[in-house]
Amino acid sequence: MAQKTILLLLLLQLLQLVRTQAKVSSIIVFGDSTVDSGNNNHISTILKSNFEPYGRDFNGGEPTGRFSNGRIATDFISEAFGLKPTVPAYLDPAYNITDFASGVCFASAGTGYDNATSDVLTVIPLWKEIEYYKEYQVQLRGNLGDAKANKVLSEALYLISIGTNDFLENYYALPGRSMEYSIGEYEDFLAGIARDFIVGLYKLGARKISLTGLPPMGCLPLERTRNLLFARSCIEKYNRVAREFNEKLQGLVEKMNKELAEIDIVFSNPYDILSEIIQNPHSFGFDKAATACCATGKFEMGYVCDNLNPFTCKDANKYVFWDSFHPTEKTNGIVADYTVKSSLSKFL
Repeated sequence: MAQKTILLLLLLQLLQLVRTQAKVSSIIVFGDSTVDSGNNNHISTILKSNFEPYGRDFNGGEPTGRFSNGRIATDFISEAFGLKPTVPAYLDPAYNITDFASGVCFASAGTGYDNATSDVLTVIPLWKEIEYYKEYQVQLRGNLGDAKANKVLSEALYLISIGTNDFLENYYALPGRSMEYSIGEYEDFLAGIARDFIVGLYKLGARKISLTGLPPMGCLPLERTRNLLFARSCIEKYNRVAREFNEKLQGLVEKMNKELAEIDIVFSNPYDILSEIIQNPHSFGFDKAATACCATGKFEMGYVCDNLNPFTCKDANKYVFWDSFHPTEKTNGIVADYTVKSSLSKFL
């Protein structure tokens, strides 16, 4: 009996050790408007959302710069890991390094892997996001001391969500890259940048990384509006590119897990869950998937989605999309829950 008790105690200690080793200390975010929690508020760009009706369901009605009516996916993910219910923007002066110790966002709406994409709307390029991260590391070490800060950084979960703008705002919208690369070549070019970015994070101490793929971008309300000849159905060409690029990112993740010692990278694919929501909205409690809540729901986002528009819906929970490019808080919550239970479950 005593022997069984000892074995049970040893087993419990082992399980506790596993939990401790798997603990995520912080959520550190890089990317575009899918995960920007307000950095664009503090730079000179027209791409902002720090005004009503954005944020109308966030803490009772606070436009924070998130491109949604409420929280975004990374907020839900942070909460699921037992951290804060929101991830603050690094450039927001309302927060300091103490706030950022358990979560920080470097993302910028409108940016992409490609530097040329960030130039379109004068937003923060990906290389600058990592420069801000280096600055953050110095501040964190100054606040916590080297040993504790390094522990936080190595145990943090790094979330990367970026890429849609490279195709819809750059490659298919402007003549430059499409004249320089075939679509397959451009996908490879972006995947190479993704690889270099991950290697850069790894060299700076990151060990737990989630690389997010593209959504079914041909089904965004803005793209459907442009597809007038086909009754505003999804643009399959764009969806096919998203699937192809996701396959390349998946292969990249598998390769880098073999190449980099002690790294644990996962590929988080939002394509299938979002496709399911868009194709079967009623199954998830939505009424509308083809148009968005804000304004007419066909083309408005940013400053065109303002509080003066009389067409904005009363209940965003009935809509998959908040504006013509971004999901509602309800959709963000569903996608985040799916991600936590699938690709991110190993880090819980």
